[in-house]
Amino acid sequence: MEEDLCDDVAKRLETGEIIGWFQGRMEFGPRALGARSIIGDARNPEMQKKMNLKIKYRESFRPFAPSVLLEHVSEWFEHDKESPYMLMVAPVRKEKRVPMTDEQRNLFGIDKLNIPRSDVPAVTHVDYSARIQTVDGRYNQRYHRMMKRFYENTGCPMIVNTSFNVRGEPIVCTPGNAYRCFMRTEMDTLVLGDFVLLKGEQPEWKEGKNWRNEFELD
Repeated sequence: MEEDLCDDVAKRLETGEIIGWFQGRMEFGPRALGARSIIGDARNPEMQKKMNLKIKYRESFRPFAPSVLLEHVSEWFEHDKESPYMLMVAPVRKEKRVPMTDEQRNLFGIDKLNIPRSDVPAVTHVDYSARIQTVDGRYNQRYHRMMKRFYENTGCPMIVNTSFNVRGEPIVCTPGNAYRCFMRTEMDTLVLGDFVLLKGEQPEWKEGKNWRNEFELD
Protein backbone atom coordinates (compact mmCIF):
# COMPACT_ATOMS: atom_id res chain seq x y z
CA MET A 1 0.00 0.00 0.00
CA GLU A 2 2.62 2.57 1.05
CA GLU A 3 5.01 1.66 -1.77
CA ASP A 4 2.18 2.01 -4.29
CA LEU A 5 1.17 5.38 -2.80
CA CYS A 6 4.72 6.76 -2.91
CA ASP A 7 5.20 5.50 -6.46
CA ASP A 8 1.95 7.10 -7.59
CA VAL A 9 2.77 10.47 -6.02
CA ALA A 10 6.30 10.47 -7.41
CA LYS A 11 4.97 9.86 -10.92
CA ARG A 12 2.37 12.62 -10.53
CA LEU A 13 5.07 15.07 -9.47
CA GLU A 14 7.15 14.10 -12.48
CA THR A 15 4.27 14.95 -14.82
CA GLY A 16 3.95 18.45 -13.35
CA GLU A 17 1.10 18.00 -10.88
CA ILE A 18 0.84 20.15 -7.77
CA ILE A 19 -0.09 17.99 -4.81
CA GLY A 20 -1.52 18.70 -1.38
CA TRP A 21 0.27 16.35 1.03
CA PHE A 22 -1.49 15.76 4.38
CA GLN A 23 0.02 13.07 6.60
CA GLY A 24 -0.13 12.26 10.32
CA ARG A 25 0.07 14.79 13.10
CA MET A 26 0.23 18.50 12.49
CA GLU A 27 3.63 20.15 12.62
CA PHE A 28 4.52 22.92 15.04
CA GLY A 29 6.91 25.60 13.85
CA PRO A 30 7.45 28.26 11.20
CA ARG A 31 7.77 25.87 8.23
CA ALA A 32 5.85 23.00 6.68
CA LEU A 33 8.16 19.98 6.72
CA GLY A 34 6.21 17.24 4.99
CA ALA A 35 3.14 16.71 7.14
CA ARG A 36 1.12 19.70 5.90
CA SER A 37 2.79 20.58 2.60
CA ILE A 38 2.05 21.51 -0.99
CA ILE A 39 4.65 19.84 -3.19
CA GLY A 40 5.82 20.03 -6.80
CA ASP A 41 8.71 19.26 -9.16
CA ALA A 42 11.61 21.64 -8.48
CA ARG A 43 12.94 21.12 -12.03
CA ASN A 44 9.83 22.52 -13.66
CA PRO A 45 10.49 26.12 -14.83
CA GLU A 46 6.76 26.94 -14.61
CA MET A 47 6.26 25.53 -11.10
CA GLN A 48 7.13 28.68 -9.12
CA LYS A 49 4.78 30.90 -11.11
CA LYS A 50 1.97 28.31 -11.14
CA MET A 51 2.15 27.69 -7.38
CA ASN A 52 2.20 31.40 -6.61
CA LEU A 53 -0.60 32.50 -8.93
CA LYS A 54 -2.93 29.48 -8.82
CA ILE A 55 -2.36 28.07 -5.33
CA LYS A 56 -0.98 30.76 -3.03
CA TYR A 57 -2.66 33.69 -4.83
CA ARG A 58 0.35 35.96 -4.50
CA GLU A 59 3.00 37.56 -6.69
CA SER A 60 4.51 35.20 -9.28
CA PHE A 61 8.11 35.86 -8.21
CA ARG A 62 7.75 34.88 -4.54
CA PRO A 63 10.33 32.16 -3.76
CA PHE A 64 9.80 28.57 -2.64
CA ALA A 65 12.08 26.23 -0.72
CA PRO A 66 13.27 22.68 -1.45
CA SER A 67 13.04 19.48 0.53
CA VAL A 68 16.23 17.60 -0.38
CA LEU A 69 17.45 14.14 0.58
CA LEU A 70 20.20 14.61 3.15
CA GLU A 71 22.67 12.28 1.45
CA HIS A 72 22.54 14.41 -1.71
CA VAL A 73 22.42 17.92 -0.25
CA SER A 74 26.14 18.65 -0.77
CA GLU A 75 25.86 17.60 -4.44
CA TRP A 76 23.46 20.46 -5.12
CA PHE A 77 24.22 23.09 -2.46
CA GLU A 78 27.27 24.54 -0.76
CA HIS A 79 26.12 22.90 2.44
CA ASP A 80 27.07 19.59 4.06
CA LYS A 81 25.05 19.54 7.30
CA GLU A 82 21.53 18.78 8.38
CA SER A 83 18.87 21.46 8.04
CA PRO A 84 15.73 19.55 9.09
CA TYR A 85 13.63 22.61 9.94
CA MET A 86 14.08 24.60 6.70
CA LEU A 87 15.78 27.49 8.48
CA MET A 88 19.20 27.58 6.78
CA VAL A 89 20.05 29.23 3.45
CA ALA A 90 22.82 27.96 1.18
CA PRO A 91 24.04 28.76 -2.35
CA VAL A 92 23.35 26.38 -5.21
CA ARG A 93 26.60 24.78 -6.35
CA LYS A 94 28.14 26.50 -9.36
CA GLU A 95 27.96 23.42 -11.57
CA LYS A 96 24.18 23.30 -11.05
CA ARG A 97 23.65 26.96 -11.96
CA VAL A 98 22.47 28.24 -15.33
CA PRO A 99 24.64 31.23 -16.37
CA MET A 100 22.79 34.28 -17.63
CA THR A 101 23.44 35.57 -21.13
CA ASP A 102 24.39 39.21 -21.75
CA GLU A 103 20.87 39.80 -23.06
CA GLN A 104 19.34 38.33 -19.89
CA ARG A 105 21.56 40.45 -17.65
CA ASN A 106 20.17 43.57 -19.34
CA LEU A 107 16.59 42.65 -18.48
CA PHE A 108 14.82 44.50 -15.67
CA GLY A 109 12.29 43.69 -12.97
CA ILE A 110 9.98 40.69 -13.43
CA ASP A 111 11.52 39.83 -16.79
CA LYS A 112 14.88 39.29 -15.09
CA LEU A 113 13.36 37.47 -12.11
CA ASN A 114 11.72 34.94 -14.44
CA ILE A 115 15.04 33.74 -15.88
CA PRO A 116 15.85 30.19 -14.61
CA ARG A 117 18.93 30.32 -12.38
CA SER A 118 19.69 26.59 -11.99
CA ASP A 119 18.69 23.04 -12.87
CA VAL A 120 16.04 23.37 -10.13
CA PRO A 121 14.60 26.81 -11.02
CA ALA A 122 11.49 26.51 -8.84
CA VAL A 123 13.60 26.67 -5.66
CA THR A 124 16.53 28.88 -6.72
CA HIS A 125 16.41 32.55 -5.74
CA VAL A 126 17.79 35.38 -7.86
CA ASP A 127 21.08 35.27 -5.91
CA TYR A 128 21.42 31.49 -6.51
CA SER A 129 20.47 30.66 -2.93
CA ALA A 130 17.81 28.36 -1.46
CA ARG A 131 16.34 27.80 2.01
CA ILE A 132 16.93 24.08 2.51
CA GLN A 133 15.07 21.37 4.35
CA THR A 134 17.08 18.15 4.55
CA VAL A 135 15.13 14.89 4.79
CA ASP A 136 16.77 11.69 6.06
CA GLY A 137 13.97 9.33 7.04
CA ARG A 138 14.32 9.45 10.80
CA TYR A 139 11.21 11.57 10.95
CA ASN A 140 8.19 11.61 8.63
CA GLN A 141 9.22 8.38 6.97
CA ARG A 142 6.48 8.35 4.33
CA TYR A 143 7.61 11.74 3.03
CA HIS A 144 11.16 10.40 2.81
CA ARG A 145 10.06 7.26 0.95
CA MET A 146 8.08 9.30 -1.55
CA MET A 147 11.08 11.58 -2.18
CA LYS A 148 13.37 8.57 -2.60
CA ARG A 149 11.03 7.18 -5.23
CA PHE A 150 10.99 10.54 -7.04
CA TYR A 151 14.80 10.53 -6.99
CA GLU A 152 14.94 6.98 -8.34
CA ASN A 153 12.62 7.97 -11.19
CA THR A 154 14.20 11.31 -12.10
CA GLY A 155 17.72 11.58 -10.66
CA CYS A 156 16.62 14.72 -8.80
CA PRO A 157 16.81 14.39 -4.98
CA MET A 158 14.55 17.33 -4.17
CA ILE A 159 11.04 18.69 -4.55
CA VAL A 160 9.33 22.01 -3.89
CA ASN A 161 7.84 22.12 -0.39
CA THR A 162 5.58 24.98 0.68
CA SER A 163 3.05 25.21 3.47
CA PHE A 164 -0.43 23.79 2.92
CA ASN A 165 -2.42 27.03 2.91
CA VAL A 166 -3.15 30.05 0.75
CA ARG A 167 -1.75 33.50 1.30
CA GLY A 168 -2.99 34.99 4.58
CA GLU A 169 -4.49 31.80 5.99
CA PRO A 170 -3.05 29.48 8.67
CA ILE A 171 -1.65 26.10 7.67
CA VAL A 172 -4.37 23.48 7.40
CA CYS A 173 -4.89 21.42 10.55
CA THR A 174 -7.68 18.91 9.90
CA PRO A 175 -8.64 16.76 6.90
CA GLY A 176 -11.59 19.12 6.41
CA ASN A 177 -9.25 22.12 6.26
CA ALA A 178 -7.09 20.31 3.73
CA TYR A 179 -9.98 19.36 1.47
CA ARG A 180 -11.37 22.90 1.56
CA CYS A 181 -7.99 24.40 0.59
CA PHE A 182 -7.60 21.77 -2.13
CA MET A 183 -10.96 22.60 -3.66
CA ARG A 184 -10.54 26.38 -3.40
CA THR A 185 -7.25 26.32 -5.32
CA GLU A 186 -5.92 24.77 -8.51
CA MET A 187 -4.06 21.92 -6.85
CA ASP A 188 -4.30 18.79 -8.99
CA THR A 189 -4.34 16.08 -6.34
CA LEU A 190 -4.81 15.73 -2.58
CA VAL A 191 -3.01 12.93 -0.75
CA LEU A 192 -4.87 12.57 2.53
CA GLY A 193 -3.30 9.80 4.57
CA ASP A 194 -3.72 6.67 2.44
CA PHE A 195 -6.27 8.29 0.13
CA VAL A 196 -5.53 9.99 -3.20
CA LEU A 197 -8.22 12.47 -4.28
CA LEU A 198 -8.19 13.75 -7.85
CA LYS A 199 -9.58 17.22 -8.52
CA GLY A 200 -11.54 16.13 -11.58
CA GLU A 201 -13.41 13.46 -9.61
CA GLN A 202 -14.70 15.79 -6.86
CA PRO A 203 -18.18 17.37 -6.76
CA GLU A 204 -18.42 21.05 -7.61
CA TRP A 205 -17.26 23.27 -4.74
CA LYS A 206 -19.66 26.06 -3.80
CA GLU A 207 -19.45 28.75 -1.12
CA GLY A 208 -21.91 31.47 -0.25
CA LYS A 209 -19.35 34.21 0.38
CA ASN A 210 -15.95 35.32 -0.86
CA TRP A 211 -13.60 33.24 1.29
CA ARG A 212 -10.61 35.39 0.36
CA ASN A 213 -11.94 38.15 2.64
CA GLU A 214 -11.80 35.91 5.72
CA PHE A 215 -8.13 36.49 6.52
CA GLU A 216 -5.95 39.56 6.11
CA LEU A 217 -3.23 39.11 3.47
CA ASP A 218 0.39 39.00 4.57
